[in-house]
Amino acid sequence: MTAPEARGTEGAERPPVGVIGGVGPLATAYFLQRVVQRTRAERDQDHVDMVVLNHATIPDRTAFVLDRSDEDPGPVLARDARRLEAFGVSFLVMPCNTAHYFTQQVLDAVSTPFLSIIDVTVAAARERVPGLERVGLLATAGTVASRVYDDAFAAHGVEVLTPTPQDQDVVNAVIYDQVKAGRPADVDALRAVAARLVERGASVVVLGCTELSVAAVDHGLLDEPPFLDSMDELVKATIVTAGHEVR
Repeated sequence: MTAPEARGTEGAERPPVGVIGGVGPLATAYFLQRVVQRTRAERDQDHVDMVVLNHATIPDRTAFVLDRSDEDPGPVLARDARRLEAFGVSFLVMPCNTAHYFTQQVLDAVSTPFLSIIDVTVAAARERVPGLERVGLLATAGTVASRVYDDAFAAHGVEVLTPTPQDQDVVNAVIYDQVKAGRPADVDALRAVAARLVERGASVVVLGCTELSVAAVDHGLLDEPPFLDSMDELVKATIVTAGHEVR
C-alpha cells in the first residue's frame, strides 16, 4: 500500500478525498472534525474537500475476525470503495484500524490510491523513536488478533507488545461499553494499561483503535507520552496528501 503523492495547492481544483466511514460513526465524525481543525486555513475554501460514506451498518469487523460471526465486512467495504471511486475521489482513507484487516479486498476492488492508517502510524512511531525496538498496542481484540500492526512493524524489525488478557478486557470495555455506547471513557484505566506496556519495554504505545482516539481527543491523551494516536497520524497524512498544510 503506497500513499498517493501530495498534490500542489495551486492550479485546477483537486478531486475530493474519499472516506470509507461509519466504522464506527463517532470515530468517523471525529476524524472529519480533526481534519478541519488540523488544516492550516483562513477561510472555507482553504479546507480539504471530502466525500464521506458513513456506512454504520457494515458488519462488525472484530466479530468476523474472531470467528464470532460469518458476516464478512470485506465485500461491503470493497463495494463502498467502488462507490467512492465512481464519485471521482483522489484517494481513499478508512478511519478504522480493525477494518484494515480487509484492506486487500478494498485494494482489489479499486484503482484509486489508498492511504493506510497502519502504514502512517508505523512510520510515525519509527520517526518518533529512531532505532525503535518495541511498541505497545491498545486496540480491539480483532485488531490484535489480525496482527495487522505486528506484520507492519515486523517489516522494520519492531516487536509489538499487547496487553495481558485482563488488560485487554479493560481496553475492550473502553471501546465498546464506553465510547461506542456514548458513555464517558475511563482514561485512567487506559493510562494504567499503557504504563504496564511501558514497563515491559514499549517506547511508544499506539492507540490503534479510532474509538480510543475519540477518548484521546476528549481527554488530552494526544499530548501525553508515550501515546501515539493512529487517527491523528491519519488526519495529518490525509491533509498533506490532499495538498494542504497541517496546522
